[in-house]
Amino acid sequence: MGGPVPVEIRLHRAEQALEVGWPDGTRHRLPAEYLRVESPSAEVQGHGPGQKTLVHGRRQVGILRLEPVGHYAIRVIFDDGHDTGIYAWDALRRLGEEQPERWAAYLAELAARGLSRDPLRRTPASGAPARP
Repeated sequence: MGGPVPVEIRLHRAEQALEVGWPDGTRHRLPAEYLRVESPSAEVQGHGPGQKTLVHGRRQVGILRLEPVGHYAIRVIFDDGHDTGIYAWDALRRLGEEQPERWAAYLAELAARGLSRDPLRRTPASGAPARP
């Protein structure tokens, strides 16, 4: 896997964001929610073209920890239990560079499907799902 290797990866827990610095001085601040919905895992991306799953209800998702994967990637462990996304350096760079377009497309797809970034919650009286 080619491409530049980050010179810095910093987890900002309070802001739930990952900051990545690159050798050319470029820096990307990637929110946990963005990383979660764009996870490179098969669970999210599927096993072929056109199989991507639209992940929703993750506005509050956090990052528990980061784990190195060899010298080419990191695994991001999210607090919703998702831990199978391995972010290779080139994919992480692409997520940073394409963030505005990808995020706008994600929000448009949520709206088109009538879905929300907010997690479903159960109402105590009925047990039925409700939006906060």
